[in-house]
Amino acid sequence: MKKPEYDNRNTMKRYRIVAAIFAVMAVCVVARAAYIMTAEKAYWQDVASRVKKDRVTINPVRGDILAAGNQPLACNLPEYRLCMDFQAIRDSKCDTLWHDSVGKPTRHLIELCQGLHRIFPTRSAEAFLDSLESAYSYVDDKGRHRRYYPIWPRRVDYMTYKRVAALPIFKLGPNKSGFVGKEFMVRKRPYGSLASSIVGDVYKESGKAFSGLELALDTALSGTPGIKHRRKVLSRFIDISDSAAIDGNDVVTTIDVFMQDLAERSLKKELIKDNAYTGVAIVMEVETGDIKAMVNLDRDSLGRYYEGRNHAIADLLEPGSVFKTASILTAIDDGYIKDTANCIVHTGCGIMEMHGAKMRDHNWHRGGYGDINVSRILQVSSNIGVSVLIDKFYGSDPGKFVDGIHRLGLAADLDLPFPEYEAPRIRHPKMDKTGRHWANWSKTALPWMSIGYETQVPPISTLTFYNAIANGGKMVKPRFVTRVEKDGQVIKEYPVEVIKEQICKNPSSIGVIQDILYKVVDVGLGKTAGSKSFHVSGKTGTAQKAKKGGYKSGVVDYLLSFCGYFPSGKDADGNPVKPKYSCIVCIQKSGLPASGGLMSGQVFHDIAEGIMARNVRYDVSSSKDSMSCFIPEVKCGNILAADYVLSRLGMKKTTEWTGSYATGNPIWGVAESDKSQVRLSRIADTKPGIMPNVTGMGARDAVFLLESKGLKVSIKGRGKVKKQSLAHGKTYKKGDRVLLEML
Repeated sequence: MKKPEYDNRNTMKRYRIVAAIFAVMAVCVVARAAYIMTAEKAYWQDVASRVKKDRVTINPVRGDILAAGNQPLACNLPEYRLCMDFQAIRDSKCDTLWHDSVGKPTRHLIELCQGLHRIFPTRSAEAFLDSLESAYSYVDDKGRHRRYYPIWPRRVDYMTYKRVAALPIFKLGPNKSGFVGKEFMVRKRPYGSLASSIVGDVYKESGKAFSGLELALDTALSGTPGIKHRRKVLSRFIDISDSAAIDGNDVVTTIDVFMQDLAERSLKKELIKDNAYTGVAIVMEVETGDIKAMVNLDRDSLGRYYEGRNHAIADLLEPGSVFKTASILTAIDDGYIKDTANCIVHTGCGIMEMHGAKMRDHNWHRGGYGDINVSRILQVSSNIGVSVLIDKFYGSDPGKFVDGIHRLGLAADLDLPFPEYEAPRIRHPKMDKTGRHWANWSKTALPWMSIGYETQVPPISTLTFYNAIANGGKMVKPRFVTRVEKDGQVIKEYPVEVIKEQICKNPSSIGVIQDILYKVVDVGLGKTAGSKSFHVSGKTGTAQKAKKGGYKSGVVDYLLSFCGYFPSGKDADGNPVKPKYSCIVCIQKSGLPASGGLMSGQVFHDIAEGIMARNVRYDVSSSKDSMSCFIPEVKCGNILAADYVLSRLGMKKTTEWTGSYATGNPIWGVAESDKSQVRLSRIADTKPGIMPNVTGMGARDAVFLLESKGLKVSIKGRGKVKKQSLAHGKTYKKGDRVLLEML
């Protein structure tokens, strides 16, 4: 049977209808999209800004700066700004907690204000209520209520924030109460200003470092920011992290909190005493170059001292007499001074003409030092002695002297990790074009340079040089940071850096200058810096500070210094003592009196004794008081028991018997004590019916002895028996009563 043909005319009709519908829908969609993109563009952009935030930065937590003992010198702690979102209260329909049906403050609101007053007592509860009520009722020109009104004008710490959050209304949470605590991570220093010139600082708002180790190691401390997106879902923002923030690393410094505090207190005490305006103290570990303490104190307009500019590394000053050590060491190392004891210099009456200028010793008004040797020159810090020697040896070739100073490392650029650091400036003589005259050098330049003028050296460089002397000639770079770590794992270590293995051509020169520096403190002007418990070596310095290019304008300013190391010298067996620490103290003051040995030396003394006392370990026997008696007073009575106790205490005693207290019967006797021992003597027992002598016995022994003989005993008082009612030797009967008076 033939199949009927399919009629496709109806199918095409339906297809055209469907295609027309889709075409109309497409036109509508395009038209609507065009309308949204043009006419409603601003509206939908505003909606998008409310429901999403793209590329929100996640700030990392800045790493801590730690002391050598892992105490935090700088760390991040949260602070909170306390605010109210009054719109949130209205949106949550919980404004009935704020006002009652007649519009008056509720009991909860009054309790809230009273609680705020207890936490912030400088503002009354009524003042809190008035300010909150006023802010609650505020409406701007667009009819909007106030959001994020500050409850308290300043940020508070975490504990205060938690106390506020626990108050009535606020404890309901931010969505119902409107209370918001905005968290800010703020850089804090738990030890206050201690070591702040080393640690540095960051800007409070931005968190950007601007000084000290905070700036020098900012890359390691700051970490890496993360990125997140925020989407609003059901009236809540949900954070979608694209890349997590990487918190900063911790930096472990060389600073010892105890030494830093000791140095600061010692320096401040002397600055107050001398009415000085600036002080510096640095303590360095000899072997490693670790800076254990660095103090920089300035005086403000009110006379208070604070950690200010980092003078220790940034001040380029003429060092004065502490430079004389380098001058003499250069001459010794160059072979000009072979025997310091027999190299004699004539200093005259304390004033000497040198190339048209007068060189003076500090005691010129007392007649000077006359003829003295090289060791004595440094002991008394003779300007004439040093300048005469250096001018004699290097006058024709001053460049050789400056080369020697550079060889000692005193002019080395230490390349410290601080932006304010300044390298020493010691100029070198240069010839003019003719080759016959010095272009930048006068005849007086060398003598004055040799005693610490005509140069600019920061205190840290001077200390590094003296530390090299203490270290047997090895110069190590000052170290402020030992390692960078993260979660206890070491990320980077900073090893000890050696600048020069030996600062002298002839290593024996170091031993010669060490002996001289020892004598400066032992018998010279540096006695104040010394100690009765250990030896100290070093050099004093008293220099005038230049003003407007000269030294004679008005009141003279002085730079007072002492630089040295400890312990030094030799031990009881004659072996050399290896120094542990070097230290420099610099004080700047106006007017007289001014003495580096007396003033800076006193600070050095206090610091050195404090550090050394920290490591002193005494034997227990040293705690005994020589004025006290250590032989106990022993009562009469059972001396066998007394013998047992004295034996256990290790006391000296003499006895007239043998036996054991644990197994033996009582032995009655008397005890006599002197400063060295206790003598225990046995006494014969009385016959039955004859009263024994119990005077001097304790109550226990006296009662035991008398009751064992059938007597009844009564006691009056306490202590030992002073008097017995039945005298010794009298007869008695069993049952008789005896009264013992004790004292």
